[in-house]
Amino acid sequence: MCEIENILLYCLKQLNGERTIYSIYHLLNGKKSSQTLQDAHLFSLKKYFRILEPLTRESFDEIFNRLLEKKLIEACGEQRYLLTSAGQDYLINNAPTCYVNGWRYQPFTLLVWERLSLLVQVTSNFTFQETKYIPIQKNTEVHNWLKDFLKSSSIPKQKLGKILFSELVDCLEKAKDINPAVLVFRLTGYKQIGLTSSQTAKKLNIDSIQYYLEFINILHCLIEFVESAPSRFKVLSSLLVNIEQKDSLTLSSRKTWVLLNQGFTPEEIARIRNLKSSTIEDHLVEFALNVKDFPINTFVEEVVQQKILEISRQEGTRQLKVIRNTLKTASYFQIRLVLAKYGDRQWN
Repeated sequence: MCEIENILLYCLKQLNGERTIYSIYHLLNGKKSSQTLQDAHLFSLKKYFRILEPLTRESFDEIFNRLLEKKLIEACGEQRYLLTSAGQDYLINNAPTCYVNGWRYQPFTLLVWERLSLLVQVTSNFTFQETKYIPIQKNTEVHNWLKDFLKSSSIPKQKLGKILFSELVDCLEKAKDINPAVLVFRLTGYKQIGLTSSQTAKKLNIDSIQYYLEFINILHCLIEFVESAPSRFKVLSSLLVNIEQKDSLTLSSRKTWVLLNQGFTPEEIARIRNLKSSTIEDHLVEFALNVKDFPINTFVEEVVQQKILEISRQEGTRQLKVIRNTLKTASYFQIRLVLAKYGDRQWN
């Protein structure tokens, strides 16, 4: 099972006391700040990015305090924690077995759910030759997607339900540590109204946040299986048709990207856009993280890049201050840029 406590422990292990506990909160919430985006890459935590958007700070603190009470973690600075030996042992025996991949799948997870729930309802009613029912989804784009699928599919409508059922069972049986009821109780079909998320959580006797995590986990599991073998899942693969992969850059950084490609320097872009230089530097770090083959030699000489990576590796740290104290000729921006570009590679 994909437990929140296990995920928090894993994140703390990855951070190794170099970030505050609330960096984990921002990661799970999917905060699109430069620091959070960089942490997701640098500490190899991208799969947990944005997987718990409804998580409140109060709920996060409650979960965190449970780890403290169990003596699985201990303070190593202000709002910074490390795993105790008991915490390390616990994590070894309870490593998160999650399919979640927030960085890759979360932008379109809700759309996949809307498509799946409507598809199940419609095919179920097809099976029983029922034509009078209220669609469970109101999204016009989802309705149009389903109409297109039904028009283009060579599968007879009467057989769709059986094939869809078979593919869902195939996926859910193949999955490890997943409770199919998390998804199945939510589905609407012939003379059967699916439960809400809160009703399902209550029925399964778990809290709403844990239920949300398990729901996202099972959807990401389906997406992963279908994406890896579309020919095996002829009906379920339709859920991923024309899914737009949104640009991972923030709106503001995209504007900077356009100007940078027009030949303007970071200083000129800051003046043109009336932004602080530090904001443009944040954008450049975003490019290093997200744009394949983005060159950073213009901003950091290769010899300095190598020194930064060498110090980071030798000191076993990604903390900017530690690296800067050793290499005073490099600016904080240059260190951030190099770690964004190459930092995660040397740690994996």
